[in-house]
Amino acid sequence: MPSSRTIASAGLLASCALLSVNRADASDCTNPLVSTCINSDTYWPHAGPMHMQTVASAETADEGQVAFGLVTTYLSRPIVLKIASPGPGGSQQNVVDNQVNGNFLWAYGVTRRLQLDFALPATVIQDGAGTSPLTGGATLRDTAVRDLRFGLAYSIIPRPRVDLETAAKNRENGIYGLTTRFEVSAPTGDRDQFAGERTAVFVPSIAGDYRRGRWFGGTELGWRMRPTTEFAGARIGQQFLLAMGVGADILPRELLAVSVEAHALYNLPEQHDTAQTLTGLSSHPNGSHIIPAEWTLAARTAPLLAGDIAFSFGGGGAIPLGDSAMTAPRFRFILGIVYAPLGRDSDGDGIVDKQDRCPHDPQSERSYPPRDGCTHDNPPDAETGK
Repeated sequence: MPSSRTIASAGLLASCALLSVNRADASDCTNPLVSTCINSDTYWPHAGPMHMQTVASAETADEGQVAFGLVTTYLSRPIVLKIASPGPGGSQQNVVDNQVNGNFLWAYGVTRRLQLDFALPATVIQDGAGTSPLTGGATLRDTAVRDLRFGLAYSIIPRPRVDLETAAKNRENGIYGLTTRFEVSAPTGDRDQFAGERTAVFVPSIAGDYRRGRWFGGTELGWRMRPTTEFAGARIGQQFLLAMGVGADILPRELLAVSVEAHALYNLPEQHDTAQTLTGLSSHPNGSHIIPAEWTLAARTAPLLAGDIAFSFGGGGAIPLGDSAMTAPRFRFILGIVYAPLGRDSDGDGIVDKQDRCPHDPQSERSYPPRDGCTHDNPPDAETGK
């Protein structure tokens, strides 16, 4: 039984239990023991600059600038259910089998420290048994609307808005940044498709990163605040978030960087065992907790517009922490493209790097036009030719 799958404990529901909950309505979140109002995808990418896949960046978009991006993920079996059967080992049902989600991201730099975020996630392809093993109803639909997310980020310790070469030269001891975030997900998703929550989810967090030479690292601490929802004994509620990663630049000028990352969600609610009684389905605490956790190996390149446009790809799988965890997919792949104007001005001449033909050579205010970031000699005198 792979640890990356969601497994309700063995002997979860016998045949009589299936009859008891047959045709139960879980789509409106009113069934306390078989609710589908659980988000099958725990990966919520942040809008704005992204230097790692699963660890939030400490940088924000430049003042007055709009950032946007698309991050697509493929998940394999994020929710699996095991049901008792006459044969040994029980019967495994892939509630959500294969799933492809797209996250459309926008951010706006209100100031050089404050950024507003918005995310529109959607499921574009999926399959799976859904609640049909329990209710006898329909399987999952091919597509689904997921919960909207919006929030803000405020840079407590802003990183210098210069390129990496300049930063390494000016800061021998390395550069670092610290940003606090607050995010809210609204319950707008399709409730019968494991596409969202039954209430809003509030997520305060803090992200920090550090760079020295070609090496960099980052970490994020957060809290997902929500009421507890149960699906056949598996219970999801308030969660403590921890993400961290380290990486290195393989090629200079952000042409290629690789990172190794990990993130985990410690789930506070105790898990339950369910059983069929004369009065119906019952649920009892079993003393266990789940920790959905994943590792990711990622690559990133930002060759355009002085690093403002970045392409990334990553993949990984579940980390077996404790009992098998709901919402920890067997494996996941991530593909993203982000445009996030950072407003870098490495030579401090007032011309941003993406418009500066000489980003490391400051143009004097008395320099002969054009204002392209390079120093130009004064034009020759018309009379003397000098």
